[in-house]
Amino acid sequence: MCNEPIKSTSRTVILHTKPKGCSVQNHVFKQTHLPHLPFPLSLSLSLSHKNTLISYYKVHSYTTQTSSKPHFTFLKKKTKPFKHIMGFFFFSFFIVPLTLTLTVISTVNSCPPSDRAALLAFKAALTEPYLGIFNTWTGNDCCSSKWYGVNCDPTTNRVADINLRGESEDPIFVKSGRTGYMTGSISPEICKLDRLTNLIVADWKGISGEIPKCLTSLSSLRILDLIGNKLTGEIPADIGNLKKVTVLNIADNAISGQIPASIVGMSSLMHLDLRNNKISGEIPADFGKLGMLSRALLSRNQITGSIPTSISQMYRLADFDLSENRISGQIPEQLGKMPVLSTLNLDCNSVSGQIPAGLLSNTRMGILNLSRNGLDGKIPDVFGSNSYFMALDLSYNNLKGPIPGSLSSAKYIGHLDLSHNHLCGSIPAGSPFDHLEAASFMNNDCLCGNPLKTC
Repeated sequence: MCNEPIKSTSRTVILHTKPKGCSVQNHVFKQTHLPHLPFPLSLSLSLSHKNTLISYYKVHSYTTQTSSKPHFTFLKKKTKPFKHIMGFFFFSFFIVPLTLTLTVISTVNSCPPSDRAALLAFKAALTEPYLGIFNTWTGNDCCSSKWYGVNCDPTTNRVADINLRGESEDPIFVKSGRTGYMTGSISPEICKLDRLTNLIVADWKGISGEIPKCLTSLSSLRILDLIGNKLTGEIPADIGNLKKVTVLNIADNAISGQIPASIVGMSSLMHLDLRNNKISGEIPADFGKLGMLSRALLSRNQITGSIPTSISQMYRLADFDLSENRISGQIPEQLGKMPVLSTLNLDCNSVSGQIPAGLLSNTRMGILNLSRNGLDGKIPDVFGSNSYFMALDLSYNNLKGPIPGSLSSAKYIGHLDLSHNHLCGSIPAGSPFDHLEAASFMNNDCLCGNPLKTC
C-alpha cells in the first residue's frame, strides 16, 4: 500500500518513503547512526530490485529537525541515475525485495584552489620580515579566519577582501611594538581574484613597482587603497573602468604621469587621494563629471594648468586640496557658489587674479588657504555675522588696500594670516581680532593698530 513505510532490517535507519507508483516526497532518518554530514550536500536516492533500477530520485534539500532526525526532501523521479564524479559515501540498506541506496557528495565550504593560488602568488612577491603576517597563510582553506587580512564572501566562498595595513592597532602590531614594513611588489596574479571588492595594501613603506594595470578589470572592486608605499609608474589608463570604486587612495607613493582622462568614468567615486606623488599634467577639463566625489586631495604633486570650471558642478564636493602644485590662472568664481564646499586649499601655487567674493561670503566655507600665490586686488568686503572660519590664510600674495571692516562682524575666526601683502590702514577692532598676534599682520605696507603699533 502507498502509505506503508519501508523499513530496513539493520536497525540502523528507518526510512519513511512510498513504493513505486506513489508520490515520493519526504524521508526521515530516525536513528542517530548516520555520520555528521557537511554542507552543502548533493544527494540521490535509488530503489532497485534484484540489481535492476526501479526508481531514481535526487534530493532537493536537507534539513536537520533535531540532532537525531535529519530530514531529506526529494525531487520528482529521474529517468536515469545521476553519475557523481566526486568522492562519496554509500549507505546501503538491504530491504526484501527492495534495495535502497543513499549517495552523499560532500563539497566542504572553502575557497576555490584558483583563489588560493592567486593569494600565494601575491604573497610570494612580497617580503614581510618582522610580524610574520604571511605565516598565517597556510592550509588549503584561504577563507579560514587564520589567513590574516583575508575575508571571503560567505555565499560564494570567493575571496572578497584583502586588508593589509602596515599601521594598525591590531594585536599583532601591539605585541611587536612596531609598525609594519614590507618590500617587494604587488603581483598581477592578484587580478585573478575576480570577485575582489576591497584591496588594501597600505602603509608598508617599502613596496615598490607599478600598480598592476589588470586591476582595472576587477569589476566588483569598491576600495583600492595603496597609500604609503614606494609605488612608481603611472595610474592605469583604464582606471575609469572601475565603476563601483568609492575610494581610490594612492597617496604617499612615487606615482608619475598624468591623471588619466578616463578617471571621470569612475561614477561611484567619493574619495580620491593622490597626495604626495609626482603626478604632472593638467586636471581633466571634465573632472566635474565625478558627481559623487566629496573629497579630492591632489596636493604635493606637479600638476599644472588652471582649475577646471567644471569642478563647480560637483555638488557633493566638500574638501578640495590642490596645494603645493604648479596651478596657474584665476580661481573660478563658480567655486564660491558650491553648496557644500567647506575646505579649499590652493596654497603654494601660481594662482593669479582677484579673490572671488563668493569664497569669502559663502557661510559653509570653514577652511580657506590661498597663501603663497600671486593674488592681487583688494580683499572683498563681504563677511557677515554667519562667517565662521577655522582658518583663513591669505598670506604671501600681492593684496592691497585695507582689511575689510566687515571682518570684525564674523561669528568666528580661529586662525587668520594676512601677512606678507601690501595692505594698509587700521586693523579693525572686534572679537575676531582679540586673540590674534602680530605675526598675522606683519610685513605689509602700512598696517597699524592692535596688535601692531598704534596708528
